[in-house]
Amino acid sequence: MVCDETDLAGIVPEADDYAHRLYVSHALREPVLRSVIRALQLPRGSLGLDAGCGIGLPALLLAETVEHGGHVTGLDISSQFLGYAKEIAAKAGMSGKISFRQGDVSEMPFDDDTFDWVWSADCVGYAPMEPVQLLRELARVVKPGGTVAILAWSSQQLLPGYPLLEARLNATSAGIGPFTKGMMPQRHFLRALDWFYEVGLEEPAARTFVGEVQAPLSEDIRNALTSFFQMRWEGALSEVSKGDWAEYQRLCQSGSSGSILDCQDYYAFFTYTLFTGRVLE
Repeated sequence: MVCDETDLAGIVPEADDYAHRLYVSHALREPVLRSVIRALQLPRGSLGLDAGCGIGLPALLLAETVEHGGHVTGLDISSQFLGYAKEIAAKAGMSGKISFRQGDVSEMPFDDDTFDWVWSADCVGYAPMEPVQLLRELARVVKPGGTVAILAWSSQQLLPGYPLLEARLNATSAGIGPFTKGMMPQRHFLRALDWFYEVGLEEPAARTFVGEVQAPLSEDIRNALTSFFQMRWEGALSEVSKGDWAEYQRLCQSGSSGSILDCQDYYAFFTYTLFTGRVLE
């Protein structure tokens, strides 16, 4: 990891609930993100954009990859997130390789053909933004021959032994994100290859990466899983039965005497799916 939890203590306060969950859950996602970035084979010394960079943790991994002479720009609409991102980059000693700018990913403040590649994680395909328009905007700022990459969490099996409960949680509005009720089937994230064809990107491709955890769990991974349970399913309260909600709380809440993370045989996996295409030369 670029910075461990102790290094970043105090930068992302618990009071900023969503940002803190992003930070804590990074321990779970980081190994998969590293695998995805390795697979992209980003050129050394290249200039890249992290569109919708959040608090900047993936941008650190991208900047490590492009090495000397390379540079990553992080763009996000939230000034609060960008404040954290700048502090995190500074603490990691990466300020010279990463810069951050406030802006809307649907109308980015960059000229055409500015970057060698663009990356966007957990952004394109999320409501209410129209994915094809966003993808076209990402492609606009990439030089001919450059890569456009979008990534999103695509599945999970995190409650072993409770498949019906997990299925019911996953069937709620919170659980099916980034898809939303009423969305056209063609706008489901796993249909993104068609978005690449529609935008006119060459060589569209998809690949899924698997992350795994098993007991005994480190404190960082326990905290990351607990944080992710909250991010994924806490919005499901109004759509599940009282019994299911009580069972979810027993299994998933931090400090619960019945926490599933205390099981000595705990094993779980999740997937991220990557879609890539190349800008016409």
